[in-house]
Amino acid sequence: MSNDIVIEAWNTILFEKFSRFKYLFIEGYASISEEALKRHCPPIGSRVLDVGCGFGDCTMEIAKSIGEDGTATGVDCASNFIAECEQSAADDGIKNAHFFVADVEVDDLGGPYDEAFARFGTMFFNMPSLAMKNVRSALRPGGKFTQVVWRKREANPWLHDAELCVQGIVPVVSHDDTDAVHCGPGPFSMAGADMVSDMLKATGFEKIQFERFDTDICIGRNIEEAIQFALEIGPAGEIIRLAGEEGERLKGEVIVALEDVIGKFEKEDGLFWAPSSAWLITAYNPE
Repeated sequence: MSNDIVIEAWNTILFEKFSRFKYLFIEGYASISEEALKRHCPPIGSRVLDVGCGFGDCTMEIAKSIGEDGTATGVDCASNFIAECEQSAADDGIKNAHFFVADVEVDDLGGPYDEAFARFGTMFFNMPSLAMKNVRSALRPGGKFTQVVWRKREANPWLHDAELCVQGIVPVVSHDDTDAVHCGPGPFSMAGADMVSDMLKATGFEKIQFERFDTDICIGRNIEEAIQFALEIGPAGEIIRLAGEEGERLKGEVIVALEDVIGKFEKEDGLFWAPSSAWLITAYNPE
């Protein structure tokens, strides 16, 4: 299965959307990546691969934590994200963070790395088993792979409540029924612990562990931003976009409905914080 459509989406429309909400992806997800890297901090001086690095914020945090003798390398399929990463690392003077463009399912990832890390970078692969196998092949014997993925929809109302709202208004169009670019399988494709565990075992990983981590994340600094975030990012936005003209026609009705759905997440500080739930998954390349 070709990844051209997915790569085009991440390099164009999804890059543009993610860039508009860059603050929320970096600051909003910070507590999750901080917890993952606190529990599973790579050793000083190690070589670490950051899979699906996006804006590179995790890559740069890893680079700082492992010291000047270590190397953090971010990989993403979208050249626009990689260009942004390289500029951010240069601006911050982080010399041991490097980035390159590659399709993690099929391309050479370099290595060997001591560890691999992915914060929400493995959920959009068309063929995740190929990606897992390729990551393992880039690890040294005994190398560790830590990935963060969302748990089930119902445990993530910041995405799921908006999705249910939009589904009640906008006709749902399958990826198979449109030529429009799309993000791939979606944010909950790795939510099933049994499925992911079986896949990791089948691709040669061992000592697989799952840790649940729940935290509130910021989804907007005001109601307008929170609604736009819901409309443009994740399943709700995908439903509207794939519905084409009909989705655009019904967008006004959706916005009105989302005021109540999103409004319940407003806190005393005026920001919008919603519950989230993730898996922190660790697995090892056999010695």
